[in-house]
Formats: sequence, structure tokens, C-alpha cells
Amino acid sequence: SRNTMSLKQVSLEEVSKHNSMKSLWFVIGNKVYDVTKFVDEHPGGCEVLLEQAGKDATEAFEDVGHSTDARAMKDEYLVGEIVEAERKLYSYDKKPQQKWNTDKDKDNKVRAQNGPLDALVTPALIAIAIALVYYLLLA
Repeated sequence: SRNTMSLKQVSLEEVSKHNSMKSLWFVIGNKVYDVTKFVDEHPGGCEVLLEQAGKDATEAFEDVGHSTDARAMKDEYLVGEIVEAERKLYSYDKKPQQKWNTDKDKDNKVRAQNGPLDALVTPALIAIAIALVYYLLLA
């Protein structure tokens, strides 16, 4: 396994140029792999690799459920990592989003504060409206 600090920084545009059997790169988890030499040995066939050539293959790689051996083997083909500005945050390394939680909490607090008040205001307004109509019609 190579030290992440010394990994070559690669842009997505550069990866996209390596999209054929002659030179086949793809991205898995922001790491760039050159699997050109592995194409013919891939147990899943060369077509699936060619399908992901020059692209981010993270989802495809995870969906297949590769073995621990396959995961370890891919390190042999590691050539770099995506430049920081273009890196993706994948669902498996996302932290729970605080924003959603705080909005929900705030919403609940607002509802709790308005709850008892609403219970009094609404019937009071209805009563006033009925009284006004009654008064205007009978006056």
C-alpha cells in the first residue's frame, strides 16, 4: 500500500482520456487505478471494466460486492488520487447531516411553542367571527 501523501494528483479530465483497452483508468473512492494490464484477467470479463473506463466506478465496484482479495488486489493498480477540488464525498463516508437535524428540532420547538397558543387562538377567532356575524345580522 502506497503512502497517500506521495500519490500523484490526477484530474477527472485526465482520467476520462484513459477510456479504451489500450489505456484503461477509472476512479474508486477518489483513488485512480490503471487496470490496463488487468483487463484480460478480470473474472467479471473485460466488458464491465471497459464500461467504467475513464469514469468514477465507485458505485459499480461497491454494488458487485468484491471480495477482500479483490479489494487488496486493486492497490497494485493504484496510480494516483483525484485532485482535492474534484473529490467526491461518498455515501459510506458521509457524516449525518446536522442541518437536517437542526431544522427538524427548530420545527418541533416552533410547533411546541405554538401548540397551546393555537389551541386557544383558533376557537377564539371563530367565536369572534360568529359573534360579529350574529351581531351584524341581528343589529
